[in-house]
Amino acid sequence: MNNLKISTAQFENKSGDKEYNLSVIEKLAAEAASKGSQVIAFHECSITGYTFARNLSKEQLLEVAELIPEGKSIQRLQQIATQYNITILAGLFEKDEHDHIFKAYVCIDQTGLKAKYRKLHPFINPHLTPGNEYCIFDIQGWKCGILICYDNNIVENVRATRLLGADIIFMPHVTMCTPSTRPGAGFVDPELWQNREADPTSLRLEFDGMKGRDWLMKWLPTRAYDNGIYVVFSNPVGMDDDQLKNGCSMIIDPFGDIIAECRSFDDSFESVTISPEKLTQAGGSRYVKARRPELYRDIIGMEHHSEQKVVWMKDNTI
Repeated sequence: MNNLKISTAQFENKSGDKEYNLSVIEKLAAEAASKGSQVIAFHECSITGYTFARNLSKEQLLEVAELIPEGKSIQRLQQIATQYNITILAGLFEKDEHDHIFKAYVCIDQTGLKAKYRKLHPFINPHLTPGNEYCIFDIQGWKCGILICYDNNIVENVRATRLLGADIIFMPHVTMCTPSTRPGAGFVDPELWQNREADPTSLRLEFDGMKGRDWLMKWLPTRAYDNGIYVVFSNPVGMDDDQLKNGCSMIIDPFGDIIAECRSFDDSFESVTISPEKLTQAGGSRYVKARRPELYRDIIGMEHHSEQKVVWMKDNTI
């Protein structure tokens, strides 16, 4: 593997406005490519918007969703990738020929669709169907995986993707700044966003505290460190429907160190060149080799009823 320059992006998407969202994706991809980036990653449902979907009927959600790879958004992403010579990762709602609806994330380059992943633990709308498989694919010699938002909170998903060969895991999210039983959690007042130019300090304190970045730091670097992988985390900034999101899109190396992070309130990206040497230098590489699966194979694989509750969504159990 050769060194690879990757960008992680964040922007304020518009709910259901694919044309606008794709225009921002094109703008940021073009700028990243002009600065030498070979890959750029955007957040969960960056093409369609996300939180607004909690109020949609199945028929409305089917109108928003697209077939993959036939859909117009996939074709547009390929045009962008070809024009600017950059690989793009972005998210949208997907439908199939049987009107099943999925939360999808795709990797597109000049040749078209390189990979498609369906979220294993969707919850924003009861009409979504969970995905049922992991995803491993190649970007310029690097083995890559994808896990969307809540998927990363189940540590087995990250380890499984690593064991399947991933050197990089793309982790697109729409997260933080929502209520939880966790101390310090909660929504961030949208008025702070509207007043961000006059009072950036109050907004930054909320974004960086336990409602946002401080919580992220409890677990995200650990996923990279324990598994000896690069993590590419992407998250929106600004209003997503009626909820404010704090960005913090970042890239973390196999040592668990943040090597690039978006700190602007604007639509933006940050880039870094990653090197293969860290994959074997970091402790996670040794820990994976030292595993003794005979001790816990039957424990991890024992019968289990999956129950998923998202506190900020009322009456939500999947």
